Amino acid sequence: MTDFAQLKNMAEASAAVTASCPCDDAALLAWQPLPPTLELDQFEQVGSLVDDPYDEPTFAEYHPAGTRYESADAPIALRYYPYNRCQLARCVKCGRHYLRYTEGGGYFSEFRIRALRPQLLVDARL
Repeated sequence: MTDFAQLKNMAEASAAVTASCPCDDAALLAWQPLPPTLELDQFEQVGSLVDDPYDEPTFAEYHPAGTRYESADAPIALRYYPYNRCQLARCVKCGRHYLRYTEGGGYFSEFRIRALRPQLLVDARL
């Protein structure tokens, strides 16, 4: 599992990238399905926020300022949903980092992605 310090380093490295790239053009500031302009093979897995793959993580979300899951300014709190189910990915073209997970429903599953932004990281306890 990637710890908070490693996550912060990845987020800061991502924020320092200035190269133009389709992943940045997609404006993945809030959780969303993978846009059709991006391909899965554009990203490589570089870490995980899953603490224990055999334990059922909480579905509690962390929104102390009244944000919501779909808010671009929602905090990234790795012990809370959906971050506790995320893999960390890096764009192979530019080096920016993203969070991704699979949202599962009764009849569907959908791949979701969000940019890893350092100003939103919160080391919040459950």
